[in-house]
Amino acid sequence: MKLHLAYLGDTKLFTGYADDHVAVSRERFDTHIVVTASEVRTDWNVTDFDTLSEAHFEYFLVLQPEILLLGTGKTQRFPHPRLYRALTNAGIGVECMTTPAACRTYNILVEEDRRVVAAILL
Repeated sequence: MKLHLAYLGDTKLFTGYADDHVAVSRERFDTHIVVTASEVRTDWNVTDFDTLSEAHFEYFLVLQPEILLLGTGKTQRFPHPRLYRALTNAGIGVECMTTPAACRTYNILVEEDRRVVAAILL
């Protein structure tokens, strides 16, 4: 599916997604990524949902988002809350949803000038 939004300058937005990739600002990514309004990061060292650990979530503390959107692929899945306890203790909300829903929600929150981070698992 392609997404169409108003032009927001250099802001990183999801412009498409499918089962095997996402597109951010029209650039295709076939791997797990982290997206903020200003950058796409490919250094999140995760292999898949089942191997998520506390360290994978602590990665986001330095980014200081208001909310982390975890896109879990085609199926909505929920990691154990102990894995992201450091985020909730820091006042960072964590929402888990399918990857398409995470892409759409991220775009809306970025347009509202919210400090949002999308972590996308493919």
